[in-house]
Amino acid sequence: MELTRRNAILMGAGAVLVAGVPLRVAAAAGADEIAAFTGGAEIGAGDIKLIAPEIAENGNTVPIEVSSDTAVEILVLALGNPTPPVATFKFGKLSASRAASTRIRLAGTQEVVAIAKLADGSFVQDTSTVKVTIGGCGG
Repeated sequence: MELTRRNAILMGAGAVLVAGVPLRVAAAAGADEIAAFTGGAEIGAGDIKLIAPEIAENGNTVPIEVSSDTAVEILVLALGNPTPPVATFKFGKLSASRAASTRIRLAGTQEVVAIAKLADGSFVQDTSTVKVTIGGCGG
């Protein structure tokens, strides 16, 4: 096969298309996890707070905090990871604090989503975009 400009453009477009397929698969996996957690119920905004850094210099240990006054369970998802669910926290009736903090691993710049199931059976969510830098340069 002779490498012409047209063939080079077609190969480049094919490479871009193939590179984008995992992103759609991960997004679909995240949507499936959310539907399984909520049972297909509507998700609102409200009594949940997700704290994550805007920029993480190391994707291997990204600190996050989630809290809610009335949550009985909180699911944390990293939508750009190959396996989106990263943590589930359950709180009992006698929980003194309905908050948790941990460090998660992120495959790259992506959205982190926290969904809380409240005591009344409703669901709320909060989202944060975390930019993961390479080499720790902050840019």
